[in-house]
Amino acid sequence: MKKKILFFLLLANFIYGISKEEVADRINKILASLPANTISGIIIYNPLTQDTIFSVNEGKQMTPASLTKLFTTSVALNIMGENHQLSTKLFTDDINITDKIINGNLYIKGYGNSTFSDFDLQEMVNELISKGIKKITGNIIGDDTYLDNIYTREDWIEGEGSNIKLPPISALVLDRNKTVTRKKIKRRFRYITEMAKDPSIFAANRLLAKLKENNIEVGGNSQKVKTPVKSTLISQKSISLSELIALINKHSDNFLAECLFKTLGAEATGEQGNSFYSQQAIQKFIKDNNIYFSGTEIVDGSGISRSDKVTPLSINGVLEKMYFDLNHFDAFYNSLSIAGVDGTLRGRMIGTFAENNFRGKTGTLNGVSGLAGYFTTPDGEDYIVTIMFEFTRGGWGYYRDIQDQIVDVLSELNVNSSDQ
Repeated sequence: MKKKILFFLLLANFIYGISKEEVADRINKILASLPANTISGIIIYNPLTQDTIFSVNEGKQMTPASLTKLFTTSVALNIMGENHQLSTKLFTDDINITDKIINGNLYIKGYGNSTFSDFDLQEMVNELISKGIKKITGNIIGDDTYLDNIYTREDWIEGEGSNIKLPPISALVLDRNKTVTRKKIKRRFRYITEMAKDPSIFAANRLLAKLKENNIEVGGNSQKVKTPVKSTLISQKSISLSELIALINKHSDNFLAECLFKTLGAEATGEQGNSFYSQQAIQKFIKDNNIYFSGTEIVDGSGISRSDKVTPLSINGVLEKMYFDLNHFDAFYNSLSIAGVDGTLRGRMIGTFAENNFRGKTGTLNGVSGLAGYFTTPDGEDYIVTIMFEFTRGGWGYYRDIQDQIVDVLSELNVNSSDQ
């Protein structure tokens, strides 16, 4: 009998819902349980009606952590378009290779394809073999000049036990610019990761070795030089921007985000990509789209720098802009993690109305936890949700549970309901 009563109470609540005033009251009660020194920044907003359901400290400057990737990926979509191909290409300065000999150099040049792998490199070599190439008289040259050669930053990772130092950020990437080897140390096997010191030489060395392994004679050695303008394209491997941003947002991939950050700077200016151009491109995107910008400064692409600062209003503004962007919304929306299904939200909100419904991005640093994305209520209303916490007590799991509780409250919202 009790189970039947509970069922009908839940059913009635689902049908009739609660008002936005009741939602605000419930969220306030949840927030009241937080440790006293916790800083909360929240805005829950209906983009169609422009109605704010709940907000607290929405204009407060806070650390976004990986919510920064929302800026990186949305700006990249607007500059490049979802079908843009980020490539790694093989060129030669020999104008005629029909004689089965490359009389000159072979160049491998990167254009921001941060997923390029040893498997892709082997396929390029296979393509040379299929063309009948038996000999290269010149050098094997790596070229990462599409982006600058500032491969790392001092403000990354410092004091962040949750993160691992990033490999070099470059235009030419091979296996994420690192090698992993299995070594026996004191009777136990361990995996040792070594970062590439120079991505261009790293890729050129690997290509040279593969050519020799496949019986292609090489007269020269591996070098780092800019590819001549008048060169012949032999082979290329690419990833579409829509595929790349899904890897970045669903899995919160810092390395891929940083490579894309510099790439959007190159694409925005037509010049060699660097962090300054990328920052300028993001600032222009914010101002051009009338997004609340006070207190917002994006200095990297992933959010691992604590110099990144945003407000819940600016996060909300980016998500609202993308919501109404007919050209890019589908690619952006599909790049986000699905609650209870995949990415960083795979284990969250399971068994609630938000499962397979809420699409969003998480953000985590020491003492920082954020969640932002899109949620559709049972009565079909879309909401943009931004929840940010900065704390010194409690762990990430605790604050993630609080975020999930707040999203769950929205599943009971009915805009036609009123407690007046």
